[in-house]
Amino acid sequence: MQNFPKLPEAEYELMQIVWSCEPPMSTLDIYQRQGEGKKLKIQSVMTLLLRLINRGFLRTEKRGKNRIYYPLVERDEYLRFETERFVKRFYYGSASSIVTALYKLDKVSSDDLRQISEMEKIN
Repeated sequence: MQNFPKLPEAEYELMQIVWSCEPPMSTLDIYQRQGEGKKLKIQSVMTLLLRLINRGFLRTEKRGKNRIYYPLVERDEYLRFETERFVKRFYYGSASSIVTALYKLDKVSSDDLRQISEMEKIN
């Protein structure tokens, strides 16, 4: 599994926008797709996009007066990495510990547990 830098929340939000659309996207596309309560100024968006380029999450090209962006990291790839890091850090790598914790918080139903059990039968 590839190692990624941890994305701060604001950068992760922009990556969510990039991942949810068909590439390439312009700076203006990304700016306009922000959630209503989370509107960053265009200059802040440009700064965060530059950070994402420097971290290896995006690549950019100049098209006329516009900059366009392409994701270099897939959403599922990053989520797998973050999930593994979370489980190792907080649950010592134990999947059963995290499922138990989620179950105690009523975040995992009996139906979820049945589906997990069925997955084991498939493998």
